[in-house]
Amino acid sequence: MAATALITGITGQDGYYLSRLLLGRGYRVVGLVPPSRQASVAKLEDLAETVEILPVDLTDEIALRRAVADLQPQEIYNLAAPSFVPASWNDPLGTLDLITGTATRLLDGIRQAGLTTRFYQASSSEIFGDVQESPQAETTPFRPKNPYGAAKLHAHWTMVHHRDRYGLFACSGVLYNHESPRRPPQFVTRKVALAAAAIKLGLRDRLTMGNLDAKRDWGFAGDYVEAMWRMLQADSPEDYVIGTGILHSVRDLVAAAFASVDLKWETYVDIDPHLIRQDEHFQLVANPHKANTGLNWQPQVSFEQLIEKMVQTDLARLQAGQVSPLASAQPAF
Repeated sequence: MAATALITGITGQDGYYLSRLLLGRGYRVVGLVPPSRQASVAKLEDLAETVEILPVDLTDEIALRRAVADLQPQEIYNLAAPSFVPASWNDPLGTLDLITGTATRLLDGIRQAGLTTRFYQASSSEIFGDVQESPQAETTPFRPKNPYGAAKLHAHWTMVHHRDRYGLFACSGVLYNHESPRRPPQFVTRKVALAAAAIKLGLRDRLTMGNLDAKRDWGFAGDYVEAMWRMLQADSPEDYVIGTGILHSVRDLVAAAFASVDLKWETYVDIDPHLIRQDEHFQLVANPHKANTGLNWQPQVSFEQLIEKMVQTDLARLQAGQVSPLASAQPAF
């Protein structure tokens, strides 16, 4: 009988790549989707008919507990969270309940049902926040700087407490920025990729940016879900920092995107100093040594390959009329 994996946040970027990985390994994949958001299942595209969707309000403790007890999954991947970090300032309490509340309710469901389910909590480099050391490892102090990071940290400690007190197989992946062609246009990587593709096709003239010196540790989402899965296959539950360990600037991002369509970025990019964020003094970059050695995990897609993949996908989308060339017209960084 196939193992059952339960995923929250299945319609997001990571949910798609994780579902694809698990289905390829013979799992039965069940996604919990709030009834009000069932239309979002269409985002799974080719996987929509292969995964199972269970309409469940993630804030409903009884419904979540029943889902866990009925399905008795071998693995749970809790990916549910707002996709865009700055939006957490608009609804801090909602962010806290979605992230921490869902984790708590799922962990309690495992415990109440007496299951041996292995639980993955999607954490984030945002829990490190205002870092005092770079790169960051599993021992780096947590100092989140926004409601999203604070909620992710609360969920992380909730997971740790359930692991320590009740002996659950629960672990957390502290993931750094990971991108793909499935990123929404408000993310800077997708803004730049779509703009480069649109300019190449003559559908756009310019791209306006802010701080080109801002740096991030960017990797490919498809690689990072492999690390999630490997965490739940380990002999013991441990937490891991997942990233490339390499910083790239927004200038690198822009240059790579335009170079992939044989354009010189300097010809098409305008800089608006008013768009520079106020918190760019810190650098979040992973030290993935523990994952490299303990999980035998390494990123397979390079930064340049990732950006080219995103640009080429948007070229195809634009040529097919599937996306507006102005979708990334709003400035970033």
